[in-house]
Amino acid sequence: MCRKADPRWFLPPMSAESADQRRTRESEAKRICADCTVRRECLEYALRVRESFGIWGGLNENERRVLTGAA
Repeated sequence: MCRKADPRWFLPPMSAESADQRRTRESEAKRICADCTVRRECLEYALRVRESFGIWGGLNENERRVLTGAA
């Protein structure tokens, strides 16, 4: 569950990250989300408030935009 995980996996760093670093970070966050019992609720929250950054409910900001048609 993300509460016990390092939050750096779920949110982009304040400084630039390479594409490889981003893929690694997001993959780890999504791996954690895959086993989460509140994944659906997390994603619904992020969609409702239009969360702009990070992994929420197993999806990154671009994947959430596709779901909402904002891409």
